[in-house]
Amino acid sequence: MSANSKTKGVIGILTGGGDVPGLNPAIRAVTIRALREGYKVIGIRRGWAGLVEIKREKGSDNSECCLELDEDIVNRAGRTGGTFLHSSRTNPAKVSKFNVPDHLKDEYKEEVNDLTKEVLKNLEYLHIDYLIPIGGDDTLSYAVRLYQEGVKVVAIPKTMDNDVPGTDYCIGFSTCVTRTIQLTNNLRTVAGSHERFLVLEVFGRYAGFTAMLPTMAGAANRCVIPEYKFNIERLTELLTYDRAQNPSHYAVVLVSEGAMFEGGEMVFEDMTRDPFGHAKLGGIGDLVSNRLKELSPKYNNGKPINVINQRLGYFVRGGDPDAIDSIVPMAYGNLALDLILRRIHGRLVVLKNGRYDNVPIEVITSSKKMVDVEKFYNKDRLRPQYESFELRPLFIMTSDL
Repeated sequence: MSANSKTKGVIGILTGGGDVPGLNPAIRAVTIRALREGYKVIGIRRGWAGLVEIKREKGSDNSECCLELDEDIVNRAGRTGGTFLHSSRTNPAKVSKFNVPDHLKDEYKEEVNDLTKEVLKNLEYLHIDYLIPIGGDDTLSYAVRLYQEGVKVVAIPKTMDNDVPGTDYCIGFSTCVTRTIQLTNNLRTVAGSHERFLVLEVFGRYAGFTAMLPTMAGAANRCVIPEYKFNIERLTELLTYDRAQNPSHYAVVLVSEGAMFEGGEMVFEDMTRDPFGHAKLGGIGDLVSNRLKELSPKYNNGKPINVINQRLGYFVRGGDPDAIDSIVPMAYGNLALDLILRRIHGRLVVLKNGRYDNVPIEVITSSKKMVDVEKFYNKDRLRPQYESFELRPLFIMTSDL
């Protein structure tokens, strides 16, 4: 592909990591504004994988790796969930021998290979002047690497966990919280009908925002989060008390997927790891459910309490974006274009205390964003705590200031 001599330049855009509602509105916002400002826009397919797999030989068909975007394409997808560019968890700095593209296998033969050199050549081959990656801390950590290699990068944060440092808000978080509240309320009727505990496992590998916010909003009685190892005896005691106080005789706990028992570690489905080094989490909700039933007679006059156990998983990331995840991506896309029009790069667009802004992209790899347990989590009551909402950001506990 080559840049048209009449264009101001070429902007590449990609989505990496897990899908969330709000990605397509962000792609649409970037594309519409960029086209009207005189830029050409190239959509990179399947996140960083698209930039790894491109063939630079003349006449090669790279339609599976990238496509030129126009208003018709982005308008069709702009109000829907997911990402029409598709996504992956490819890390070009750590590509296994098995996953090296066939046309590169003669050159890259190590068990783990750094294909950054190929990514840089492919960006040049596509004539991309600015790159806009949309992703969480894994996807954007590689964007930092590219920026350090000289690529003009403007990053947009997205992740259901809301744990990208430097911003109060990541695309996808509001829809995740909204869905969690809706699904929890739907399952209340089942829990109440059978007088049971309701255990819901939610997203949150290292940060517990997706459990904390719905609980604060009244969706659950208790929540356990990655930032604090909980005592299962105490959780059983509290939920039994909650159930007894409820006229319908049920109680609800939200369990972050990264939550850990006191003295224990994270629970994994298996120990295979993705290219960013993460094993797949899952199963803490099952363990909590089993232990609650086992321990409940101790706090319920010798009678066991049955448990409804549900992993919300992909239910909270599917479907259309809510209002916030329709508005914020539009604003983030335009913020990215504002920077590009001023020839500014190496930035992450953000929301800070209700105001749109941008910060140095290096903040992504320089810190971690997690729940401030001392400020926002009651370790005895296993639920959010709050004293004053004055001057707090929209989602209360999400600022890292």
